[in-house]
Amino acid sequence: MQHYVIPFDKLGMNDIETVGGKNASLGEMITNLAQAGVMVPGGFATTAAAYREFLQHDGLADRIDALVSQLDIDNLQQLADTGLQIRQWLLDAPLPEAVSEEIINAWIEMSRGQGDDFSVAVRSSATAEDLPDASFAGQQETVLNVRGTDQLLQAIQQVYASLYTDRAISYRVHQGFNHRDVALSVGIQRM
Repeated sequence: MQHYVIPFDKLGMNDIETVGGKNASLGEMITNLAQAGVMVPGGFATTAAAYREFLQHDGLADRIDALVSQLDIDNLQQLADTGLQIRQWLLDAPLPEAVSEEIINAWIEMSRGQGDDFSVAVRSSATAEDLPDASFAGQQETVLNVRGTDQLLQAIQQVYASLYTDRAISYRVHQGFNHRDVALSVGIQRM
């Protein structure tokens, strides 16, 4: 069975391909620093499989590939238009039911006993992040003070869409990364 969500405390540095560098590092810190008395806020991560499942909706991945393949990266207006179009597609496409169901279940589990004042940070973690020859740090969106499942699902889509900012598209092209090879995990972390 495909997993679309994994709690941070079940993650470690062997999970970079599944949840990206940031989320794998958070899992590693939670597991190894708790014994030393260092408290790292918990949460969960969506997997690269969740992102790829999302891109299968309505041929989204193919539409993105077609648009990016026609892009002249040095034409700034075309870059801006292409990025805007792709981000809008990602914001408009519904999350697959199986993905949103796992996210909501993980949210319910995480929010038990938290009361009404419970909020999270929704953070990006690219699977190609923090490589020896490239760094995607700071290129994708973080959404703070997210409350409730409706806001959570919207924030996740905002983070997914941020993989296609003009800067992120340009960086991948200049670094020789195929857009399809970079998947995005989203970390949902207690504030």
